[in-house]
Amino acid sequence: MDSKKVRQSASKALQNAPLPSIVERSDFESQLRDLRLREKEHTHQGDAIAAQRRRLPMVEVSSTTRLIGPNGSVTLLDAFEDRRQLIAYYFMWNTGRLAKDQCQGCTWVTTHMGELSYFHARDVTFAVFAQGPYEESRRYREFMGWQMPWYSALGSLETLLQGRHIGRMHIVCYLRQGSQVFETYWTTSRGVEVMDNSYHLLDLTAYGRQETHEDSPEGWPQPYTPGGLTIDNRPLSQWPRIESGRSDDLTK
Repeated sequence: MDSKKVRQSASKALQNAPLPSIVERSDFESQLRDLRLREKEHTHQGDAIAAQRRRLPMVEVSSTTRLIGPNGSVTLLDAFEDRRQLIAYYFMWNTGRLAKDQCQGCTWVTTHMGELSYFHARDVTFAVFAQGPYEESRRYREFMGWQMPWYSALGSLETLLQGRHIGRMHIVCYLRQGSQVFETYWTTSRGVEVMDNSYHLLDLTAYGRQETHEDSPEGWPQPYTPGGLTIDNRPLSQWPRIESGRSDDLTK
């Protein structure tokens, strides 16, 4: 499938879709003002939750926990790259499979992490901790054209994710004090949507995410299941890579 077919598949979902009601500008602005009040409440509630998050305690983790990076074995402390904080995304992995068989959700959110300078300006490192072998997962990073720091945490998952479900997407935040490392926050499942901007922008549109779980007017197009992030059983963001001639064989 080429990019044209991807576009055609997307536009097909909106063909003959019903439309929002048409009103005068004054009525539109009035209803939008009412919604804006709820949006402001939502923003303020988010600010309050973030304030509580900043007041959470922390727990120490071993700074010498091993990871595998481009230069071989390194420590969790090394992954900070001398910055004060580290945000680690734990990328799910299907060992021995083609690129098309790798986690569509992890591919979705990681694809959005192209610009890291805003993290670095706040003394924060963002890195991916793959839950699979380094060489194989590194090839996936190269296939996708990602540039963020990449490690395998395969041999240390029970230590790093103790008490949590190994094989699920996670974001974990760390803070270091000298050579000590502390975990300050973690989230999983829909919590990782904070890495994505496309879905949040889709939420602003008339048809939303077009997923079956959404509360939308009768007849609104909803061809996608929650997390429906593939076309022809391949994660959406892989299609431009395939079209450019990249091989999705991660074994070589």
